[in-house]
Amino acid sequence: MRLVIQIPCLNEAENLPLTLSCLPKKMDGIDEILILVIDDGSTDGTSQVARQHGVQHIVRLKKNKGLAQGFMAGLDAALRLGADIIVNTDADNQYNADDIHNLIQPIIEGKADFVVGDRNTKNIEHFSFFKKQLQTIGSWVVRQVSNTNVPDATSGFRALSREAALQMNVVSQFTYTLETIIQAGKKNLAVVNVPVRTNKKIRESRLFSSNWSYVKNSVATMARIYTMYEPLKMFSYVGAVIFGLGFLLCGRFLYFYLTSRGTGHIQSLILAAVFMIVGFQIFILGLMADIIGSNRKLLENILYHLRKSETKYVPETKGEKSKERSR
Repeated sequence: MRLVIQIPCLNEAENLPLTLSCLPKKMDGIDEILILVIDDGSTDGTSQVARQHGVQHIVRLKKNKGLAQGFMAGLDAALRLGADIIVNTDADNQYNADDIHNLIQPIIEGKADFVVGDRNTKNIEHFSFFKKQLQTIGSWVVRQVSNTNVPDATSGFRALSREAALQMNVVSQFTYTLETIIQAGKKNLAVVNVPVRTNKKIRESRLFSSNWSYVKNSVATMARIYTMYEPLKMFSYVGAVIFGLGFLLCGRFLYFYLTSRGTGHIQSLILAAVFMIVGFQIFILGLMADIIGSNRKLLENILYHLRKSETKYVPETKGEKSKERSR
């Protein structure tokens, strides 16, 4: 069984050597461990540092494309390397590499397709009180949307089976963490979580500039993905609220019509008609989106089979050197 540990990097030349030195060289149940570095347009020589420290598999993006696209580029490369299991970890050595064995164990045992490391964020010392609350609330929302039981949805320390990786299609430009869990839940993959340890903080997060930016982007990502997979529900909820407002205004008009001899309050009737028409139209849009969603599922199924065919591992010929891919 082949394990590929992928490390998305952006200007991590200083921190990458420490992360690489902590990664396991062998594990029970694994025949081969490969290290894959995804250099997301770094300008500090991250790729060169990776190569100097023995990394043979590097995907170098010529321009910074963001964490989400870097993650997907890594999955694609890992699949082409013949990965049976893919582990994603951060380049700043945030996660304790000794826990990789625990992370992949449910997949080895055939109990899971997708495993997320639970950092127990409430006990992380360098997380502020506000950040801990955001993590808790955000993870709760993701659990409701995805029908999973992941307590730490933003954890980047995760493992995917080959089948799970083939089915991931991240469209967000922000981050892959929330979207992949929602997708896994909606595609009925077996998603579990295991406790993992974290190391001492060595740099600030580069994913977002402020807590408000994080909240805004996370909410937008969850709303977009939920709408993609449950369009009828999403549009029905919105349409029902607007239609309900119209119904209440209609009731207001009828009340005054019956108790005030039918004079005045015509504005309530007009607003009621507008709200009820708009609510009904939104429901119709939901039906149309649901039909489009059915087509999307068919396209995703076709894409799954294409990726499965295209990423079929072909062993390197004797003496062939590992390649560094650029995009």
